[in-house]
Amino acid sequence: MSTLTLDQTKTIKTLNNIADTGLNVFNQGDYTIDNDSENPDAIVVRSFNMHSLDLNSNLKAIARAGAGVNNIPVDQCTERGIAAFNTPGANANAVKELVLTTLMASSRNLFAGLSWVKTLEGEGDEISKQVELGKKQFVGKEIKGKTLGVIGLGAIGALVANDALNLDMEVIGFDPFISVNTAWNLSRNVHRAMTIEQVFAHSDYITVHVPLTDDTKEMFNEKTFSLMKPDVHILNFSRDGLINDQDMAAALELGKVGKYITDFPNDQVLKMKNAVPIPHLGASTKESEENCAIMAARQVKEFLETGNIKNSVNFPNASLPYTGKRRVTAFHKNVPNMVGQISSAISNCNLNIADMVNRSRGDYAYTMIDIDSEVNGDIIPGLEEQIKQIEGIVTVRTI
Repeated sequence: MSTLTLDQTKTIKTLNNIADTGLNVFNQGDYTIDNDSENPDAIVVRSFNMHSLDLNSNLKAIARAGAGVNNIPVDQCTERGIAAFNTPGANANAVKELVLTTLMASSRNLFAGLSWVKTLEGEGDEISKQVELGKKQFVGKEIKGKTLGVIGLGAIGALVANDALNLDMEVIGFDPFISVNTAWNLSRNVHRAMTIEQVFAHSDYITVHVPLTDDTKEMFNEKTFSLMKPDVHILNFSRDGLINDQDMAAALELGKVGKYITDFPNDQVLKMKNAVPIPHLGASTKESEENCAIMAARQVKEFLETGNIKNSVNFPNASLPYTGKRRVTAFHKNVPNMVGQISSAISNCNLNIADMVNRSRGDYAYTMIDIDSEVNGDIIPGLEEQIKQIEGIVTVRTI
């Protein structure tokens, strides 16, 4: 009968510059940071495109220090039993601050005014006179008392909504999938819209914070623009594909949309009248990069050391207090009697179960089982081999 020897040193590889505060998380434990490793236990990444990479056989986890995971081959990770993590909320404050900054600045025509002032260079003593004569063209409007529509009340949207209230705005929010945790954090003074059309109809400013899906793609288009107030300001710090650029350009020309502020410039956006293109600065703060790195590292470390999962985009969230007993984890197809078969394999090895948890996500599920029996040091004879023989098992790991 073969035996399993548990790994000791774990290798972490980074594919981008990851903040030292994040990598320092791995100082507590037996870890090696080796960016040249061809067989790491885990990868921490920011924007590096991993779709063309060969995922090594030892790889157990990939953590994206950020929210989006378009640069990670998530489907391939799922088929291989590799947990893919992201860091939702870690950059929320940075994005919120930029949303509110650009909301106020664009409302006061600050960006256009700054560009115009720069054209007065070399005018000498005439500058003051030119400023007084020219400032009329940049008269703006105050946001106090105006209505902000927030579409998507996740980590960022909820912060934007709450702080907009503190700026004396009226806030109406729409999110049919709002989580319980977000609802607890959201001010009771945020008006709940039952339909997205209510947000379009009643808002002076609209900010969107939703993922890009088949349902949200080009959700801002000629039809939805027709439902909005004239001169509405639209802010997009979420995804570029949420906007139909051709329809947005037409709406700006007609004055149906007063301003379009976006963190996703492209050739069409740069040609738009009254568009304010931001060079993708939403999460670009020192604090945000550190928060994302720390959160990504902690999630990887927790998964490698205990099997517990939080903020995975392809595994179900699962947590079982770690007591130091031998723990078996299995990622498998979500089919009937899987837990029973795993339990039988444990029983066949003359081992007892102390505790367990099973969580599913779509077509897959994840099971953690703590072994109560005395185990000879770091080895469990034959257990993994028996579990791997069960049809539908993707990966097995002993901790």
